[in-house]
Amino acid sequence: MGIINTLFAYGVFAFFIFINLHYTLASLLQLILGVLFNFKTTGKVVFNNNDHKLIGRFFAVYILIYGLYLAGLKIFNIFEISNYIAGAILLPPLSLLTFLLQKEFVFKNKTA
Repeated sequence: MGIINTLFAYGVFAFFIFINLHYTLASLLQLILGVLFNFKTTGKVVFNNNDHKLIGRFFAVYILIYGLYLAGLKIFNIFEISNYIAGAILLPPLSLLTFLLQKEFVFKNKTA
């Protein structure tokens, strides 16, 4: 499921970069669409949990990841590295961090 969610996130980001949105806006739209897509898939498939009350914690994790993603993109931009490449480099470690935070903070009572 993590691979599907990561591909979805990168696809959304790459699409918005392709249509010339600034990386901060592309990342924000990726965040919003990613939260909507991932909450159901991650909660049910990965953690076997359908508790809709967890959306606030789930969203908080993604806000943190969004901040880290923007910081990473800004650093890559300083070195004039393409947003496509920067996004692809940042997604795997941030996806792993997202999983770990969801496991410990959002879906703590359920195991993966």
